[in-house]
Order: sequence, then structure tokens, then C-alpha cells
Amino acid sequence: MHTSDDPSRYQEVLVSPMYLAGSGGTADASFAPVSRWPHHSLGDAPCQLLVTSPDHRIRIGWFGDDFELWKINASEDALSVPRWTATFNHVTPPEIVAGLTTALARDYAEADVYDDNARFLAKPSNRWADAVRPLIDAGWTRDGGAERGTVEIVASDGQAGILIDNRLSGWDDETVTLWAGPPGWGTRAEAVFTAGTPSHLIAATAAVMAESAPVVRERHQIDRRVEHLVTLSPAVSVAPQVSRAPTPRDVRRTAVTQAVNRAARFPRTAADLRVMAARSRTGASAQNRSSDPAPALGTRPPAAPTPPRHSR
Repeated sequence: MHTSDDPSRYQEVLVSPMYLAGSGGTADASFAPVSRWPHHSLGDAPCQLLVTSPDHRIRIGWFGDDFELWKINASEDALSVPRWTATFNHVTPPEIVAGLTTALARDYAEADVYDDNARFLAKPSNRWADAVRPLIDAGWTRDGGAERGTVEIVASDGQAGILIDNRLSGWDDETVTLWAGPPGWGTRAEAVFTAGTPSHLIAATAAVMAESAPVVRERHQIDRRVEHLVTLSPAVSVAPQVSRAPTPRDVRRTAVTQAVNRAARFPRTAADLRVMAARSRTGASAQNRSSDPAPALGTRPPAAPTPPRHSR
């Protein structure tokens, strides 16, 4: 656990496995695949941000103050009852949510306008293995102790899995749960899918967990109850996967991190001044975020992009 006066508190580190990294304080990654879709800011409503496909058949809601941060569904048309719903709680890394939103963006791009046969509306497979194939291929194994009528596939470290409940049959029954982390309100990530969810969308979400590539987090964002289960390494030791120009937020966070690291190498008097300055900038950034429709849990929605140039 890192105390409030620990200079390494804001150090950026690579966290592995990714499924134990927590939300990281931003929802940006989950919305990146649909950044060109219409964004609707709903202010202080329970659903603070709603991102929809241009025809509103796919809806991605972000509930900043709720236990379930993301609620995603799809229907035949904008006013129909959802065919299926997926929810992700406040501990779920947004990179996992992005597995689903990426698949939805791809399905929508491939579909004809008002196509009833769009893949994101497909009926789920009758074979439960189709939804968990990426996990099985990655070496996850079936738990023989699962209750009768259920199937559970578990990672080799025992800290993540998927539970399929075959005893439920209602279209809106929650039949599939992806989970990671020890049981507990602040430690267990959960993604829950209703019975009508297309199998390939569950598989796309599970595939991200199976890859479990390291993700960047600040040290204080790792729950102390999970620290012993993850591997941390300096973020600077690995080149970025995608080359891009740094955003203003990247520049600000890098400056704060470097200031804290420099402070730790100077004599105490100078170090104190530098650490205080770095924290002041970090605190100001946090205060600015709190003025937005951001959640009490410390997660914030992405900034709304410019309107799309065209719609479907």
C-alpha cells in the first residue's frame, strides 16, 4: 500500500495480468472504437454519457456513479426492446469493455441499414464452447467443481474465469459472467451478459482477457488487496504499441510523473518542494475532472469527439 506522501504513488507502471489492473480512472479505452458515433451527454442523469450507433440500434451507456459503469445493448430498431444486454462493473478494466465495443463497431460497419440479420443481433450459438473458445485456446481450463447445470472456465492463476449458467432460459436472464480478481466490492471485475447475447460478442470480450497484455496504470490505482497478485514493471521499459502524438493529458501526466521521480533523487528539502508541486498539479487535475459529470468512484467518461461527418 502506498501512503499519501510516497513519491512513487503516481509512478506509471505496466500491470500484468491486465484483468487485475482495475478501471484506471478513465473510460476512454472503452469508447475509442466508437469515437465517431453520436455522443449524448446527459449531465447529472444516472446515465451520464450515451453513445449510440447512427441509427440508435446499439446503445452504450456510461453510469459514472453506479456500481455497473457500462450498460450496452442492441435492438432491432431504436425503440424496440433490447435483444441482449451486457453490463460491466466499476472494477472492470476499460480495455476489456473495448473488446466488446470493437466487435460492435465492426459488426455495424459490415451491416446494411436496418438489417435484421446484422451480426450484433444474431442468435447465440447452441454450443457454449463458441463463447469461450479464446479462453480455451489460451490454456484456460474447465473447473470440475462448478455447480450442476453450469460451466466454468478458469485461468491458470485462478484469478479470472467465465461462468455459463445453462439452467436459465429467459431471454433477459443473466447467463454468462466474465470475472477477475478476489471476491469483493473493490476487487472483483465482472462482465455480465444476458441469454440473447451473440456468442461471438462474448468471445470478443473474452479474447481480450485471454491475451492479457500489460496495461499502464499509476501505482495508487492498484488495489492493495490485489498488489500481491500482479506483476508491476516500469512503463518506460516497454515501447508504446501505437505511435501517436501525445495529447495534452499525456503531457500533463508525464510532467507530473517525472517531477515526482526527480524529487525522489534530490536531498530531502528540495525533494519535499518538488513532490508538493507535483501533487499540487495532480490535485488540480483531479479537481478539474470532478467539475465534469464524473463518477464518485474516480472514473471519468471520455471527452465527446467532434460530430461525425456522415451517418449511416
